[in-house]
Amino acid sequence: MTVHPEIGEILVQSDDLRHRVRELGRQISDDYEGRPILLVGVLKGAFFFLADLMRHIEPDCEVDFMAVSSYGSSTESSGVVRILKDLEAPIEGRDVLIVEDIVDSGLTLSYLMKNLGAREPASLEVCALLTKPARFKVEPDIKYVGFEIADRFVVGYGLDHNQRLRNLPYVAALKQ
Repeated sequence: MTVHPEIGEILVQSDDLRHRVRELGRQISDDYEGRPILLVGVLKGAFFFLADLMRHIEPDCEVDFMAVSSYGSSTESSGVVRILKDLEAPIEGRDVLIVEDIVDSGLTLSYLMKNLGAREPASLEVCALLTKPARFKVEPDIKYVGFEIADRFVVGYGLDHNQRLRNLPYVAALKQ
């Protein structure tokens, strides 16, 4: 496998991603046995993870998407969250699982939890592929975590830098 020239270090190999996503799917399947789940993918970064994850979830799944922005074209979160695309269907009384690519400061996730929680779902949980605990400004309530990583700006497996490098089959840090 050729490493992209802008990549400094591969943090999560593609085999590790596949294995952990399968484990998360099994855990979610056990927790939601016999109950349909609405998976809410946070665009654009989570779509790779969401697609792979739902293939390993046994209960019936529906999918909807939200697009939020707190980065713009920067590598630092601004902390100001804007909803660019909202859900298409009501979530009242439904079991909802937010699927996030990465939780950095926790501010965006905190906003989403308050926003969606106000819509009165039966349950509201979070599955995040990556977390950066060193960056948390608020302690996020994440039930399912793929990997904890160091405070590095990462790309690949759906994560981007200026809309580029999402298609890498691994998660990697940009060169500094």
